[in-house]
Amino acid sequence: MTRNGKFLPYGRHVIEDDDIAAVVDVLRGDWLTTGPTTEKFDRAFAIAVDAPFAVSCSSGTAALHIAALAANLGPGDRAIVPAVTFLATANAVRYAGAEVVFSDVDPNTGLMRPTDLEAAFARAGGPVKAVFPVHLAGQCENLPVVHDIASHKSAIVIEDACHALGTNYLRDSLTTKVGSCVDATMSAFSFHPVKAIAMGEGGAVTTRDPTLAKRLLRLRNHGMTRDVGQFEQKDLAFDSDGIPNPWYYEMSEIGYNYRASDIHAALGLSQLRKIDRFVSARRNIARHYDRCLKHLAPLITPLARAPNCEPAWHLYVALFDFDGLRVSRNKLMALLKEEGIGTQVHYIPVSAQPYYRRRYNNIPLPGADRYYSRCLTLPLHADMTESDVDRVVSALTGIV
Repeated sequence: MTRNGKFLPYGRHVIEDDDIAAVVDVLRGDWLTTGPTTEKFDRAFAIAVDAPFAVSCSSGTAALHIAALAANLGPGDRAIVPAVTFLATANAVRYAGAEVVFSDVDPNTGLMRPTDLEAAFARAGGPVKAVFPVHLAGQCENLPVVHDIASHKSAIVIEDACHALGTNYLRDSLTTKVGSCVDATMSAFSFHPVKAIAMGEGGAVTTRDPTLAKRLLRLRNHGMTRDVGQFEQKDLAFDSDGIPNPWYYEMSEIGYNYRASDIHAALGLSQLRKIDRFVSARRNIARHYDRCLKHLAPLITPLARAPNCEPAWHLYVALFDFDGLRVSRNKLMALLKEEGIGTQVHYIPVSAQPYYRRRYNNIPLPGADRYYSRCLTLPLHADMTESDVDRVVSALTGIV
């Protein structure tokens, strides 16, 4: 508790009795690790985002990594990543052994613009194999345009959709779901507790390609398969009568222990049934912020809105003129914390991290720098009320 009552974090999960019951049912059952509940979650998640295939895994980072591997990224390859994202997007490219080409972003949305993507291709220094558009805060990139630019450069698109479960966009005047992979080869999601649905930790990759889906299943499980149709060593896989040996499995490539457990999947499956309610609540809270912050403009403004996008808001990021307010971001965060209000910064440009500066030097990305210098994430989660927003805006007004 704080002097103004209960602490209001920038983000949190919403766990209800039916979620707890779903996990307890698994704990009392026969499977705790990857089993039938994980399979049910994969099928349900694919349906939820209008994709033919979904492969769950242990985290959003794992999802990005196996997507990079399934795309055959490796040493000598390049992939474009917007500078404003979490570390995992760029790191997944490096895990696979490929090089990152950072793109700039719109300083008012944090999203990579078509001109930013074209500029990144121009300075890549060679062919680019993949583009990782990042749907920051729940707003999506202009996917049809990104897909068109990438395809003309013989690159594939792998969406970092970790912020965007429930987000829709317009494609040829038709509503299209992020994750449906209409304009991407694969899409990666996260089910971290502050995301739209929680699994404790968890992630998923969606795709429309059945061959990729099978490979993703292998990559999340040590590169191993028990699928008789995929066996290469027939002499070891079958007995003399041609019957498959029941103990037999094969590893045709290196994979990872990135499986989701049935415990996590039970929570995810229960949460997924509520996704429409959760997304609607987040949109309502974001709209109320927009209304309430108008009197603080231009010193504090919401993110500019991406065209042709209906966001399922993961974060509520506002842009602050800290010089005009005569208060530093650090001081403002501390003052809000004293009022029982949690905030966060999403994100420090990844290109500014020491590892990447050593590897690629100091790349000038003025849009990313401008966005970072002004951004601050205010509380947003599905069980917030309009009075919670009023409390945040009242505290901001009193401080500034």
